[in-house]
Parts: sequence; C-alpha cells; structure tokens
Amino acid sequence: MTNQVFRWPIRILFIDTDASGRIHYTCLFRYFEAAEIEFFRSIGAEHHYTEIGFPRVHVECDYRAAIRCDDVLVIEVSVGRIGNSSIELRFRVLKGEEEAAKGRVVVASMDRNTQRATAIPDGFREKLLPYVAI
Repeated sequence: MTNQVFRWPIRILFIDTDASGRIHYTCLFRYFEAAEIEFFRSIGAEHHYTEIGFPRVHVECDYRAAIRCDDVLVIEVSVGRIGNSSIELRFRVLKGEEEAAKGRVVVASMDRNTQRATAIPDGFREKLLPYVAI
C-alpha cells in the first residue's frame, strides 16, 4: 500500500521497439526516467542544474506482459526507502488494468562539484514523504 502515487500516461513509440515488435528492454528505463522527471516536477522538487545531482546507482525491471508500439501505458511512481544520500524510486507499468512491468531505480544524492555522495536536502526529502510506500 502506498500513501500517494504519481501517474504518468505514455504511448510507446515505434523507435523504442525491437525486431520482435515489442519494446526494447532498455527503452523502458528511459520512460522510467521521464516519469521520474515529471514526478519531481509535479511535487516542486526539480533538481536539474542545481549543485546536487542524482545519478543512478541501481536499476532493475521485471517484464510481465508484452509492450508493443502504440500501446498506451500508465507509469506509476512511488518512493521506497529514503536513505541519508539515496532514494529508491518504484515504478509500476500498467497496460489497461494489467501490470505489464515493474521496476526499481536507486539514485544517489551527489555534490556536482566534489562528485561525492551528499545528504539529501531536507526540503527535497519532505516533498518525497507523501509518496513513500507503506
């Protein structure tokens, strides 16, 4: 169960499919990243071009159903564990009522100048809390 979930609708592009006619396995991560950016934007927690960056340190995805060109999906974003300097983002991909995929991305809070891990800013952390899975 989750407090709040961000939902982002998308349509799969032909360019993101492979010879089998299904989404290329790497492309779903780009859709995850786009959903992440829209999620952060929606809660006023944009971090682009600031002194802190959030590089990916772990990614995973389980594909549960075929995803094809022109499929309309909804990507749900919620927050798993929030550490001192890392955030676990959870993604659930719905094709109609069916769960077509689910994934997890861990990002680390990094000082862009030193390229070292740094604490997640309190204001940023507070904006994530309503979306933490419980």
